[in-house]
Amino acid sequence: MFNRLGIILLCLLLLGACGETKTTGKLQKVGLLVPETVNDQVWGTKGYKGMLKIQSKFSVDVFYKEGMNSQAVVERAVKEFAQKGVNLIFGHGSEYAEYFNNISKDYPEIHFVSFNGDAKNPNTTSLNFKAHAMGFFGGMVAAHMSKTNKVGVLAAYEWQPEIEGFYQGALAENKQAHVSIEYVGNWDDEKKAIQLANQMLENGVDVVYPAGDGFNVPVIEQVKGQGSYVIGYVSDQSDLGESTVLTSTIQQVDTLYEKVAEQYNDGKLKSGNLSFDFQDNVISLGKFSPLVSKDFIGEMNKKIDKYKETGKLPK
Repeated sequence: MFNRLGIILLCLLLLGACGETKTTGKLQKVGLLVPETVNDQVWGTKGYKGMLKIQSKFSVDVFYKEGMNSQAVVERAVKEFAQKGVNLIFGHGSEYAEYFNNISKDYPEIHFVSFNGDAKNPNTTSLNFKAHAMGFFGGMVAAHMSKTNKVGVLAAYEWQPEIEGFYQGALAENKQAHVSIEYVGNWDDEKKAIQLANQMLENGVDVVYPAGDGFNVPVIEQVKGQGSYVIGYVSDQSDLGESTVLTSTIQQVDTLYEKVAEQYNDGKLKSGNLSFDFQDNVISLGKFSPLVSKDFIGEMNKKIDKYKETGKLPK
């Protein structure tokens, strides 16, 4: 009887151990490549926070490398990650799609994830935020709060879908709104961004949407000093000044990284280009300024909920 009981207990222990092993599934170790730094308090920091969430949830080792801004340095980093046993690598930007397309065939045991690019190989995935609606709702808030009927988008590049979204949202809220659009031509050119922001303010724009994660913080500080308003970008930036930041258009990169790691762990991560929006709970508006009326905030929340249900933006 004792031997039988011992065998049963041993089997249960083994089953329990197998269950624990299965919770980590295919995920072994995770790597992150960022083009600049993880200390920018916006885009890079969100990627780093995503790694911490993965580490906490799956109890796996995570690694990151900064300044990964060319094919050569990326190849060296991937080789190092592979030697450490990393089997899921995030490239934190659109440029990594091309890098990963070029080298992923040499590492079939690794899955490569990039942003806003075109993933072409079976072990590559590109995550794309559907930013049009994000910009649309930001534009509605900007136009509602503008006292001059002049709002402005300060973008990095013309291809950003949030630009057209902001324009349409502003006009949907206020037919009399005039939307200025300027392009920095770079994610990180703070000097040019501040110069363009000053030009907007001089022309009567009183709400600016700095849609570039590398320059939006200094632009917010510049606008704050002149008593105008901004719509924050990528992160909830209300902590930079509740009387300046009316709300923020948030891309919850850290949450998306956790979702992707879970899909990979479960063997369900698809290759190719995947899109995410409000409905996936990885895009949202941030905290509203106390200057925005509660009635208007209530209306905005209803319109966002309706968009999440129907996929249709307000007219």
